[in-house]
Amino acid sequence: MARPRVRLVVTADDFGYCPRRDEGIVEAFLAGAVTSVSLLVNGAAAESAAELARRHRIPTGLHANLSEGLPVGPARHGVSSLLGPEGFFLGKMGFRKAVAAGDVILTQVREELEAQLSRFRELLGRDPTHVDGHQHVHVLPGVCQVFAEALQTCGVSFTRLPLERGVGGCAWLEAPARSFASAVERDARAAMGPFAHHGLRWTDAFVGLSTCGRHMSAHRVSGALARALEGIPMSHAPTAELMTHPGYPSVPPAGGCGEGPDAFSCSWERLHELRVLTAPALRAQLAKDGVELCALDNLDSKRPQEETPGEAILETFLEPSPP
Repeated sequence: MARPRVRLVVTADDFGYCPRRDEGIVEAFLAGAVTSVSLLVNGAAAESAAELARRHRIPTGLHANLSEGLPVGPARHGVSSLLGPEGFFLGKMGFRKAVAAGDVILTQVREELEAQLSRFRELLGRDPTHVDGHQHVHVLPGVCQVFAEALQTCGVSFTRLPLERGVGGCAWLEAPARSFASAVERDARAAMGPFAHHGLRWTDAFVGLSTCGRHMSAHRVSGALARALEGIPMSHAPTAELMTHPGYPSVPPAGGCGEGPDAFSCSWERLHELRVLTAPALRAQLAKDGVELCALDNLDSKRPQEETPGEAILETFLEPSPP
């Protein structure tokens, strides 16, 4: 029995980080290579990005940020467990260490998430199509519970589950990147329970940890999708998300979330992703693999008897990971 066609959402992260990033993201969307974006509401270009989203009718979600730059909630005006001494978030690894040590007050996480959701509505005039997490902070222990509760309260049901099958075996990733990706996978697996309990939904499969920046190619995207879809039931057309970071390199001091752009944003790797995504080779490979690109909204146009995205694989992914 042939597998039904795969419906793939291609999400561009960090929309609103800087104008040059946004220029590349819009270019990719207009070319049909990106189907969804995730907006950083504390990004330096958040307002102009929101205007681009409205003008081009880009399906836009919230890229919840607890790790980079300035907060938008109450923490901005006082002492908070989310911030370092200079008033900025603790950083990609600093936030993780603080969470692991029990130093992060989860009620403050909830307040910041609610403030970012409110800011999104101010910028776009509507609710986000989805909410995911900048640097995958939304799947961290404890944080994932508060995140799920906040989304359930505000009525947003779609999120990202950054659980990429086989990422620990991707030899082309440098050791630190592979270690981080494996940690994200473990956290995402543990977050499935709280997410499902609060009615959140996600695609059947996720890829992007192994194809980020310089590591992106048509061949690797195809291989990552094949690995991610192994074991997915064929009772319905599988859904998947490809996380991407296209754009033109940032030129300091423009960009960032209050501290200026980071090294990755200033590098050629963002441009590399843009070129791979918009090149004919990737489109041809996806078509050969039976993959069709679609907007996130299209995943909701399912018959009532069909399973909700994520439910078909919940039991599969909750099984113990292979040694």
